[in-house]
Amino acid sequence: MKYRKVQKDKVSGVEIIVNNPTFGFYGIKSTVCGRITNQQIESIRKLISRKTQKSGSVVFRVFPFLSVTSKPAETRMGKGKGSLDYWCFPIKPGRVILEIQGIALATALTINKLVNSKLCLKTRLVKNI
Repeated sequence: MKYRKVQKDKVSGVEIIVNNPTFGFYGIKSTVCGRITNQQIESIRKLISRKTQKSGSVVFRVFPFLSVTSKPAETRMGKGKGSLDYWCFPIKPGRVILEIQGIALATALTINKLVNSKLCLKTRLVKNI
């Protein structure tokens, strides 16, 4: 990245590019806008590897590139922007977050339910057309 600290941007509109699964048979798609942090992506990856018992393959279609800063609590105003806190990826409604291949439908439905509980977004399971 050119700059370490970026300005805050609003997530608006609907995803039109990455809205269908292409690599896997099932995809987990977001229905609302928000942000996914790098810790959430890692917890989802561990959860899926536990549930599939390493029989299926997973392709993530998101990468955390946006840096989010924060100032410490009880700090006075001024004195510049806060230090880097975490990395995230902005999500628009309709974005395919990850794709799964080589598992049954029942397993995919349970994975979607668990991913939905891990994220701060609502998701749904979609099939490759």
